[in-house]
Amino acid sequence: MIAYLKLAGFLLMIVAGQICFKKAALSGAGLDNIFHSLLNKWLLGAFVIYGAATFIWVTILRTMPLSTAYPFIALGFLLVPLAGVLLFGEHLTATQWIGSGLIVIGIVLAGGAGSPFNG
Repeated sequence: MIAYLKLAGFLLMIVAGQICFKKAALSGAGLDNIFHSLLNKWLLGAFVIYGAATFIWVTILRTMPLSTAYPFIALGFLLVPLAGVLLFGEHLTATQWIGSGLIVIGIVLAGGAGSPFNG
């Protein structure tokens, strides 16, 4: 159960990192102004979050098979767009909603017996 809590924390960190990347982009970060970008608090925050998440991911893989852990990470493809809707006023099309539903179904199927969704 601890491994799944770490996995959920890792997933939330990935979502938070993507939110920071979006905020950095909105504040002008990018390759066109490297110096400004290197000082951008949102971009730096994203790098720190992703760096910490990498160490957590390695810790997760010590106790959980990659084939079990990795499909769960696909929930990011659902959570990041939802964050875009909630935080940035973005809109999802019907096709995107259907695709998100298919991702969830895929996670359940790919997770197999080791998935927290399959008991």
